[in-house]
Amino acid sequence: MAERFTAKHAFVTGSGSGIGEAVARALYAEGATLTLADLSDSASAIAAELGARATAVRLDVRDEDQVRAAMPELVDVLVNVAGVGSTTSAPETPLDVWEQVFAVNCRGTFLTCKHAIPAMAARGGGAIVNVASVGALVGLKSRAAYCASKGAVVALTRALAVDHVADGIRVNAVCPGTVDSPWVRRLVDDAGESLEALRARQPMGRLGTTAEIADSILYLACEQAAFVTGTALVIDGGMTAA
Repeated sequence: MAERFTAKHAFVTGSGSGIGEAVARALYAEGATLTLADLSDSASAIAAELGARATAVRLDVRDEDQVRAAMPELVDVLVNVAGVGSTTSAPETPLDVWEQVFAVNCRGTFLTCKHAIPAMAARGGGAIVNVASVGALVGLKSRAAYCASKGAVVALTRALAVDHVADGIRVNAVCPGTVDSPWVRRLVDDAGESLEALRARQPMGRLGTTAEIADSILYLACEQAAFVTGTALVIDGGMTAA
């Protein structure tokens, strides 16, 4: 495969594990210079493994000062993966949990976009891909805060796409279904659910993989998707169609 991201600088949040790690590895393999941003230290180990074109930064996406300081002066691709979940209905959700979910999923996405867009515009354009969820499109049981926050991510994506199309900046989202990742496994444990039950509810009879989501993100970020902006690409094995 041709290296679609040679001479491109990509900034990936939530890149210490799961989908974010898969995206970072895929971008690096296709020639990108890469900044891995994560709240944990795991991104540093991944960057060291990848090589000279990768660096890591410890980042709390809720903190505007940290986001401003972390954002490279040259950025062509921004992928927002950092997120948190919740496993309660609205009456069972404490206000601090609601606010925490929105702070990471929604405010964090807003802040990275806010500080990446001027740099992209100065370079004549760029691509942003925000990771939302099928929970932005359909109701998921005991996921009130999570669904609401991811719905906001899709709405923000569309607004940004319209605002910055004249700057040459494309903004899209992906809406994954249930993906086999450390993050999903933690949520399953928190909710007392089982991976077997999650697999059974998928029309394909399996969970998605982080590599499959990463491949879709790279498509939206590359020049082959030059006519795609403001979309929310559903990658769910038929879950929302059933």
